[in-house]
Amino acid sequence: MEKAAPDPPWTEESVVRVVVSGASGLIGGHLVRHLRGQGHEVVTLVRRAPRAAGEVRWDPAAGELDPAALGAVDAAVNLSGAGVGDRRWTEEYKRLVLSSRVDSTRTLVRALLALDTAPRVLVNASAIGAYGDAGEAVLTEDAPRGEGFLADVVARWEEAAQPAAEAGVRVALARTGLLADPGGGAFGRLLTVFRLGAGGPLGSGRQWWSLISTPDEIAALTFLLEQPVSGPVNLACPQPERNAAVARALGRALHRPALLPAPSAALRVALGEFAGEVLASQRVVPRVLLEAGFRFQHPDARAVAGWLAGARPAA
Repeated sequence: MEKAAPDPPWTEESVVRVVVSGASGLIGGHLVRHLRGQGHEVVTLVRRAPRAAGEVRWDPAAGELDPAALGAVDAAVNLSGAGVGDRRWTEEYKRLVLSSRVDSTRTLVRALLALDTAPRVLVNASAIGAYGDAGEAVLTEDAPRGEGFLADVVARWEEAAQPAAEAGVRVALARTGLLADPGGGAFGRLLTVFRLGAGGPLGSGRQWWSLISTPDEIAALTFLLEQPVSGPVNLACPQPERNAAVARALGRALHRPALLPAPSAALRVALGEFAGEVLASQRVVPRVLLEAGFRFQHPDARAVAGWLAGARPAA
């Protein structure tokens, strides 16, 4: 294997071959459409038999991905992982949350490093869960790791990408905040509650929430593919807000009241252990992105809420 080539300046006219895992997920679907719209060639990894051009079968749980099937690769984006809020956190599901991230990262990295020429860049998904419940602390990328299940998951997830960095591939670890999308995830469910006039703060409402809109998430991931940025990168609005302020912003944008609080005890009954993540305080600032010149379309909760109110789920 040759060492990865340094990043050249990419232009919209460049035809870049990008491998994407997790392409069927909420972020992955948006990203694949965006990259193809820019004229890039996108290869998607699927767990079933390929049904379309540009699909390659893999089995991350078994560590199976044939490098020969990938062909020449300029870049890779790894977005695979079971949704942390999709199901109640049983011990079995927690094992799946961890293994789905670590196994997919290891399998993809192993295949990429087996190519004759390694890709220039790997953008590996990660999460602000790395910081745990940090109270009032301002969290930039050099903040210490926190405690808790998700912090441990992120540590092992990011560690699984390290062999690529050691081989000379530029690795950006995209620590995504709370994704605001009308089509799914936590905010898809929150929007339904607010549209019914039943929204309000969660718990005390004083915990810091660090959001990012889908357009900013996709723009940031694309930015990380193109710009010479490596290591942990926070993907979250430059202006984090307290949960109560987010609730008010959503209420105003949807012209609905935002007065009904969800008590912490009720959340713990409804969500189990995952309630601790919902109630956690994470005051995240995307210092690396800002210093690299990235500009957010939706820099605060009011802008994010306004976009959510007018956005429609992707087809």
